[in-house]
Amino acid sequence: MKKMQLMILSAASVALLGLTGCANGQLSNTEEKALIGATGGAIIGGLVDGGRGAAVGAALGGVSGAAYGAHQDSKRQYYRDQYGRTYYIDSNGRAVYTN
Repeated sequence: MKKMQLMILSAASVALLGLTGCANGQLSNTEEKALIGATGGAIIGGLVDGGRGAAVGAALGGVSGAAYGAHQDSKRQYYRDQYGRTYYIDSNGRAVYTN
């Protein structure tokens, strides 16, 4: 029972920490992947080894997720519209403006 509570607390802490950094209410791709990796790592680490495993899993998952998100961002193609604004096309086919 204590292991499950610690795992839930770790996952919630990681999620709240990730959301405090976004002032505009939207996470960048790197931040989003880091948050997903850290949460998944905390859950899996908590199941495997309890509290210490959750912390190590969150750290490793966060770093791995951030690296993956940064890699995806580096492959992204940017465009300019007729007003000079920069945007890219997301996976759903929508234009996402960066400035």
